[in-house]
Amino acid sequence: MNIEWHGQSAFTLRGSEHSVLIDPFDQRLRPEGMSIRFDYPQIPQQQVDLLLITHEHFDHNGAAVADGSPHVVRSTAGSFDGTPLGEVIAIASEHDDQAGTRRGPNTIFVFALDGVRICHMGDFGQAALRPEQREAIGTVDLLFIPVGGGPTIGAEDAAEITRALDPRWVVPMHYRTDLIDFLEPADAFLAALDGAHTPGAGEFDLSGVPAGEGPRVVQPGMAAVPA
Repeated sequence: MNIEWHGQSAFTLRGSEHSVLIDPFDQRLRPEGMSIRFDYPQIPQQQVDLLLITHEHFDHNGAAVADGSPHVVRSTAGSFDGTPLGEVIAIASEHDDQAGTRRGPNTIFVFALDGVRICHMGDFGQAALRPEQREAIGTVDLLFIPVGGGPTIGAEDAAEITRALDPRWVVPMHYRTDLIDFLEPADAFLAALDGAHTPGAGEFDLSGVPAGEGPRVVQPGMAAVPA
């Protein structure tokens, strides 16, 4: 499986037969007068089979980045069997620790690609998973989790959730880089999980990343964000 990070929480996953785009942003729809720095370059148009959007904020809902007519599961909860990848589980959660009253709802997506069970947590903001959410997620091989704090969980909560889910690999997302001026960097999360494997390029093949005894952190480099 090839994994490409576009910045923030946006990833393209390409398997042997199918591809998925998750939480793309579209700089063409950047809100006028936006005060924070968000300088990730425009995501190139993507030909994918499945588009997943966890919630309706500008930096996650750029559906027009997906060309053609992909199957779309957008900002909703349920179990969806008719996608090109088979079942996609969409789990209701909140974007904050106040029952969604500050930042609204968020969807956790769980699906399988090339035999790897994947969980993307979107802008998860709860202090912890509720038991029913944990049960719905089930076994995870590859976890994408926000770690930058602010509107989502930070390093400590992200590390606790990662340990509880015990994936083979975990990819931190939604953290401060040189191209944004908000959120916290990923350093504290990396330290809590004993460092990271950093691929030489931002676009990497998961088969080239060995799993460890516990969750193996994979942090795509900034090369994953085209200049």
